[in-house]
Amino acid sequence: MATNNEVIWEVPNYLRVYKDGNIERLAHPGPDFAHATYDPINGVSSKDITIDPKNNVSARLYLPKQVENQPEKKVPVLVYYHGGCFCLGSAFSSWNQNYLNSLSSKANIIIVSVEYRLAPEHPLPAGYEDSWQALQWVFSEINNDAWLQNHADFGLVFVGGDSAGGNIAHHMVMKIGSSEGMKLVKGMVLAHPYFWGVERLECEIAKAGHESSKVLTADELDKMWPSVCPGTSGNDDERINPFVEGAPSLAGLGCEKVMVCVASKDLLRDRGRVYYEKLKGIGWKGMVELLESQGEDHCFYLLNPGCDKALEMIKVLVDFFK
Repeated sequence: MATNNEVIWEVPNYLRVYKDGNIERLAHPGPDFAHATYDPINGVSSKDITIDPKNNVSARLYLPKQVENQPEKKVPVLVYYHGGCFCLGSAFSSWNQNYLNSLSSKANIIIVSVEYRLAPEHPLPAGYEDSWQALQWVFSEINNDAWLQNHADFGLVFVGGDSAGGNIAHHMVMKIGSSEGMKLVKGMVLAHPYFWGVERLECEIAKAGHESSKVLTADELDKMWPSVCPGTSGNDDERINPFVEGAPSLAGLGCEKVMVCVASKDLLRDRGRVYYEKLKGIGWKGMVELLESQGEDHCFYLLNPGCDKALEMIKVLVDFFK
């Protein structure tokens, strides 16, 4: 007989949902909250701002000291969306703080790291709506943030994200491309983007001797999307599978260039590769690049930001932002 504490859905090591409505985030970074502060190692200041108090849409901003000390200097802006399958993670976790401090310093850019509402308490499209609101805030006349007004080059705005954040970035840039009067962004970074589909690609099929992810499984991902987006048509919903028949063409991307980063052990690797190949093959006029980190798994650079492959990835991104 079912009880109120019966588990009705779970992704092992990630999320557990109970029949009484309680939700247990097994990998939630809440206890790992990092305060905004000055990072003396990277020479980067950070601060938190509220964009929409009603829906708790907020962001953490990063500003390199070398920019802060030059009032006349204008630098690129990266609007960044964190990962976590739309139901985990935070812009305020130490993982993101450490990584974005380093990226902001090395690339000499301002970063706006967006905190959006999470499923299942706030199922999609809430996360997409919050992310779009934050992006509009960056460009808007009501944005009176001193860091952005004094130092941002609004002709060099980039949009990016890791995992689910990469999915969000894709949809934000697609919306820019289809929005009349919306200024195009300079570029987009998709780091190990979370796309999925019903049909298994090569790296998603378990087989003997196959290099497999230690972070994600195909069965877990099959369950994830319907749980974070209850109104979905399934794992071939165009929001999670932008390659499905009938999905908007990637030619509609509202940016000039794209960087796709994948990792050889990542279960989502081939989805990123397909994105790169599709973008190259549709006559899109922008520039697209692909970086594959050999021997690494999903979002490894957040877990081990000082490893050789993470440093290589940051170097490639630094060049991309230039």
